[in-house]
Amino acid sequence: MLLSKLISKTQKEVPAEADTISHRLMIRTGMIRQLSAGVYSYLPLAHRCLKKIENIIRDEMDKAGGQEVTMPVLQPRELWDKSGRGEAFGKILFDVTDRKERRLVLGPTHEEVITDLISFFVKSYRDLPVMPYQIQTKFRDEPRPRGGLIRVREFTMKDLYSFDTDEEGLNRSYDKMRQAYQNIYRRAGLPVIMIEADSGAIGGKDSSEFMAIVECGEDVIIHCEKCGYAANAEKAKSIKTKQPYQVALPVEEVATPGKKSIEEVAAYLNTPSSQTLKAVFYVADGELVFVAIRGDIEVNEVKLKNALKATDLRLALTDEVKNAGIVAGSASPIGLKEVKVIADESVTMGSNFIAGANKPDYHLKNVNYPRDFTATMITDIALAQAGESCIKCDAELKSIRGIEVGHIFKLGTFLAEKMGAFYTDTEGKSHPIVMGCYGIGAGRLLASIIEASHDEKGIIWPLSVAPYEVYLCPLFLEDDRVAKASQDLYKKLCDAGIEVLYDDRNESPGFKFNDADLLGLPLRITISPRTLERDSVELKWRSEKKTEIVPLEEIVDKVKNIVLPAKNSP
Repeated sequence: MLLSKLISKTQKEVPAEADTISHRLMIRTGMIRQLSAGVYSYLPLAHRCLKKIENIIRDEMDKAGGQEVTMPVLQPRELWDKSGRGEAFGKILFDVTDRKERRLVLGPTHEEVITDLISFFVKSYRDLPVMPYQIQTKFRDEPRPRGGLIRVREFTMKDLYSFDTDEEGLNRSYDKMRQAYQNIYRRAGLPVIMIEADSGAIGGKDSSEFMAIVECGEDVIIHCEKCGYAANAEKAKSIKTKQPYQVALPVEEVATPGKKSIEEVAAYLNTPSSQTLKAVFYVADGELVFVAIRGDIEVNEVKLKNALKATDLRLALTDEVKNAGIVAGSASPIGLKEVKVIADESVTMGSNFIAGANKPDYHLKNVNYPRDFTATMITDIALAQAGESCIKCDAELKSIRGIEVGHIFKLGTFLAEKMGAFYTDTEGKSHPIVMGCYGIGAGRLLASIIEASHDEKGIIWPLSVAPYEVYLCPLFLEDDRVAKASQDLYKKLCDAGIEVLYDDRNESPGFKFNDADLLGLPLRITISPRTLERDSVELKWRSEKKTEIVPLEEIVDKVKNIVLPAKNSP
């Protein structure tokens, strides 16, 4: 490919709207262009990278026993009503109506469609197991698209679904996919870790995420360096620090004029926040919920939503709290009536807490559970934090940030039961098919590779997913010797099966070198009047500082020996 003919152009300036490294570099290299919020055009360089990523994914899915299909983007809304997941996905679904007023959904995922499909073809245990998959466009109406391709509204995703007769079969399929995913990331040159995760709107009982560890990651990972425990913050559990035991004292009302937040009250009464009880108000499926938790701990809204089995959960509005007769800033569960109280287990890990007095500018000292208040439910609804103890080995937990680049789920039978996907066993008895689902976003994987592999000059592409393998960089093309040698070498490399981006522009050496580093192709071959005096070229890996002088007659074979084995390596 001639660089002068490439549709996109490189940019020197860092775009102001880009908030991640990958977003900035993809715009500067001309890989993507935003059409609207969370919707991008993929230009030739990005398109080539994505196709290579998709081919790696396809190869590993096929090796694991997957069968590729293509399913419709347009899905009847009644399928989602039948599964019961329409409400769980909520506003993230793109709802559309056709000319006959029939409701349709732009597919955010395809569990409903594939289960409906399999229910038609699978009747007996002899038809199982099967693992259909597709690489398809998905649509999700994300409220806050960000980070370029990290969180978008239209994206390409590989989704595979396993169908088995029992839990043992599901476990085998799950293990196959886990290994296939690890193979994909290895081949794409992206280091990842696998962690425990919440299943969210997808559903099911168990799920694991594959995380690329990068500074800009939108997910917080809580992990233990001693035993290897790791989970995202939505799922992570920890051993909370217990407060020193104290003899329960009588409740005492104290004035706290103008003090409402935990920090203000704790400072005013000269006590640590761990000695206070925090009140947080939510609305779960239309019902006001009072959440009580120790003052030094944050509420994990995913755990809370799961504990309540709620479809919709949000923070309560000021008027909703006021209309319930609750005094925000001085609220406590003591004496509270007709409001559901959910308490974190941390309220039992201490004594003589400070809590609201349920009247303005006053708080109560020496509040104890269960002497002074009760709760509808006491469970773990806390956000695990670094510094707390590991639930498996008691070591101190750490936190790092990462980007989710894959998610696998054990769905079980709930979708099959709702969608009518059953099989008959050897005795003719009917059973629901046991399902799993496994997803990778190709664009997100592309962005994560850039996040993990770059320097201050630009991208550093792994050879397996680079848009081109060689950046052919002739200097001083006005010199006929350089022009002829470059053209000859370009042809020979292409004939040898090497993917070459030929910088045929009449630009200065510094300009070309800067673009070569920005674009980040694995190998740079430089031809100049100086190298031709020695019948040689200069060869440089993008990831290294040193250069190598290679005889012109040997360069094609040398590059072939580097590129082709890596290209064909599984």
